[in-house]
Amino acid sequence: MQTWLHRMNPSVKMLVTFVVIFALAFYFDPWTPLYVFIAVLILQLLFARISWKRWFLLMLPFAIGAIGYFWTTYAFGTSEDRLATAFSLSFRVLAFSSLSLLFVLTTSPMLFIMSLMQHLRLSPKLAYSLLVGYQFLPVLKEEFIQIRQVQRMRQGGTHQSAISRLLSLRTVAIPLLAGAVRKAERTAFAMEARGFTGTRERTYFHQVPFRRLDIYLTLFLLVVFGGCLWLGSTH
Repeated sequence: MQTWLHRMNPSVKMLVTFVVIFALAFYFDPWTPLYVFIAVLILQLLFARISWKRWFLLMLPFAIGAIGYFWTTYAFGTSEDRLATAFSLSFRVLAFSSLSLLFVLTTSPMLFIMSLMQHLRLSPKLAYSLLVGYQFLPVLKEEFIQIRQVQRMRQGGTHQSAISRLLSLRTVAIPLLAGAVRKAERTAFAMEARGFTGTRERTYFHQVPFRRLDIYLTLFLLVVFGGCLWLGSTH
């Protein structure tokens, strides 16, 4: 059970998430987003295997934003129901962000892009460009750290102010971009040499399946979140 959301087809999961977020946008009471937020927490606990420490760290900026929305709306609002409005805005931030994190933390980026190509007809040129860019991110991070370390060694450990360190990033950006361009050219040549043309009529080594589990989970999630919307509308 704790991996069911991870096994769900990424395209189907994305569509369900969009439908729930779109429907939630039409509810302005504080109870509906609160119920959705609680439902997301329960779903993560029962049907997902994620690091709660990572989840709390990712939710922290959104929680701070929710507190800011609450404070500004309640302190500077002019309507009589500003307390309910403040709670509604803050809970909406938590609901939207938790729904997004539920999708992100239970979905493999590679499987997501492959599913978009196979099930939602995303252009292979765009899809493989996204995949290559995603694969390059860790490499660019390592190169950035190496360039910074080399620069510090050349400077002899001299102390720099925060402004000087910020301005010195210009000397990192040029070699980093040059290396990224060279890697992109080599990748493009390699893909062309292997017969990549970008046509939609192609075979895939890795097929992302669409199973009965996806239908059951879709119906289950729609019932759960539909129930949250109904409960919120009864208050």
